[in-house]
Amino acid sequence: MKKIKSNIKNYKNMIGSGKADAMAFIRGGADNKNLFGTASFTQKLNGVLVTTEVFNLPADQQYGGAFHGYHIHTGSRCIGNEQDEFADTGGHYNPKNYPHPYHAGDMPPLLSNNGYAYSSFLTNRFDVADIIGRTVIIHADADDFTTQPSGNSGKKIACGEIVKI
Repeated sequence: MKKIKSNIKNYKNMIGSGKADAMAFIRGGADNKNLFGTASFTQKLNGVLVTTEVFNLPADQQYGGAFHGYHIHTGSRCIGNEQDEFADTGGHYNPKNYPHPYHAGDMPPLLSNNGYAYSSFLTNRFDVADIIGRTVIIHADADDFTTQPSGNSGKKIACGEIVKI
């Protein structure tokens, strides 16, 4: 019985509490006012579980679905100027100065399914503590995983500020 309790304790330590440690409430910009969603960040033993759910993403008219670049940016606020309404988000979070797509803030693209996207993945590129106070950005276009410095993923169409919960 003692061994079973020890195994259960080890398993709980490995998977974590399941409760998110940080969250971003995502909102669309002026051209995508109905776009909204959440991104949660849960510290696990082997990395951070990132879970994102977004509604009312723009869809590709020809194919129905569309891929959207999705990144953590260095800035702390979802504000900007007339040319870029999310300019204060800065560039991709890249503390080790790696080329794209190896930035710590480079995440898998979101796939719009009739405007809805859900994504959940584990990454060891950062800890939750590293990204609190930063922003998540959804881009208009797919990330090509090649073009420097940011994957040619187009205009910033939505933003969320990452906060500790």
